[in-house]
Amino acid sequence: MHRFRVRVYYEDTDMAGIVYHANYLRYIERARSDWVRDMGIDQLAMKTKGVVFAVRRIEADYLQSARFDDTLEVETTLIHLTPARMVMRQKVRRDDDLLFAADVTIACIGAGGKPTRLPAELRSMPITPAS
Repeated sequence: MHRFRVRVYYEDTDMAGIVYHANYLRYIERARSDWVRDMGIDQLAMKTKGVVFAVRRIEADYLQSARFDDTLEVETTLIHLTPARMVMRQKVRRDDDLLFAADVTIACIGAGGKPTRLPAELRSMPITPAS
């Protein structure tokens, strides 16, 4: 499991001081990018070869509200893997409180937007059973 810390800034909130719903997608995107970097995958090098990651599907549950100045932690776990896509479960927590959960399907696409194989470093990743 990969962990990524996020601080909630004023700009992340709505008029009530609650995190605007779309910002959770930004938080989990940052966590995925950090996870990929920690795996030793250079997304800029991939792009020069004409291969990029693309979000194919997100199934999200908003469970509780985060607020201005909260410190959050995004947990990312790989739960499904094929040669051309991966599914990650991502959870946003404030201490022990689960605020947001999403299953995110990532595809790898090449020239012309056609599906292509994931980098070898990802295809050999261990999978954590879904829970």
